[in-house]
Amino acid sequence: MRIDLISEHADPLAAIGGADSGGQNVHVAALATALARRGHEVVVHTRRSAPGQPRSVALADGARVEYITAGPAAQVPKDELPPYMPAFADELARRWAVRPPDVAHAHFWMSGRAALLAARGLPVVQTFHALGTVKRRWQGSADTSPPGRIAMETQIGKRAAAVVATCADEVTELRAMGVPDHRVSIVPCGVDLGHFTPQGPKARKGAAMRVLSIGRLVPRKGVDTVLRALRELPEAELVIAGGEAEDPEAVRLAELAAAYGLADRVKVIGSVPRERVPALMRSADVLVSVPWYEPFGMVPLEAMACGVPVVASAVGGHLDTVAGCGVLVPPRRPQALARALRDLLDNPARRAQLGEAGARKARQMYGWPHVAEQTEVVYQSVLEGRMGRATCTGT
Repeated sequence: MRIDLISEHADPLAAIGGADSGGQNVHVAALATALARRGHEVVVHTRRSAPGQPRSVALADGARVEYITAGPAAQVPKDELPPYMPAFADELARRWAVRPPDVAHAHFWMSGRAALLAARGLPVVQTFHALGTVKRRWQGSADTSPPGRIAMETQIGKRAAAVVATCADEVTELRAMGVPDHRVSIVPCGVDLGHFTPQGPKARKGAAMRVLSIGRLVPRKGVDTVLRALRELPEAELVIAGGEAEDPEAVRLAELAAAYGLADRVKVIGSVPRERVPALMRSADVLVSVPWYEPFGMVPLEAMACGVPVVASAVGGHLDTVAGCGVLVPPRRPQALARALRDLLDNPARRAQLGEAGARKARQMYGWPHVAEQTEVVYQSVLEGRMGRATCTGT
């Protein structure tokens, strides 16, 4: 098949760790590569965010990234991108008039809007990665999403040929939005099982038990909950990886650690190159990920693949991935988190058991070749008419 992925703000070639670069970038890059390895011709369309970016760059054999000029050739926060989506869609339409794909797969709601505007009869598959309804529920007035996001997501969900949800919790949200069940399939995010493995070097650490938190430094990730729990774990250190030292959330967390008298046991190390992440994960006695909400959560899955026990909040994709091979706790509950961490830090046999179970589950269910195969099944269902085709009037 000719498969076009649309990822308007998440460039698969971008460095990971910024405010708007994270799991979606990794997902799109890995999915495109895995689909190409299955023999498909894959193009990823993303927005030009720097003046020096060429029109087309190879991503892997059979897969390339093509840049679209829509708005300034500069970094723009994703919540400020909607005004540029009509121009993005116009360029997509011009390209598809010359080289139409068999299927277009949009990632994030703005990509879905642009793809449906440009489709003109082409089948569009949608993956939201995050839903505005969930973000508004948890962030309230702090939500910076554009006012029309939720209504647009509802339209996209109803008009796309198929919607790929990444976890069962998302299916419940989509159903509440009125998206027909027969158009929704669950295909999880994946993990690079060649990169994230139980075997391999470990980052150096001291004598203290190491609790690791890794990811973008934004309040919803709940790292402050981990700091509060650390007060009950005097023998443990906390390593916080992600973002940059000058990020507002990094500064806030450092100040909070000092206020709690934890400055000597908390290390805020900033962004870690992706090639060094497995070694850092393997150095941890426990990885903790307790966001208030999480559409999927790739970091716990990567830790599982490394054989590291995981404590995660009982939200979103964690309910699928971590359940049965890790420990789930309520979000924003430091005492519950402290109890869960205490139980694991005091029990090396339990940590080993969970680490082995997590690695086994990652191998069996979440390798990218398997995820690409499942995604391909959705595409084939659309092309064979077993799911609806996109209707784009008024989108």
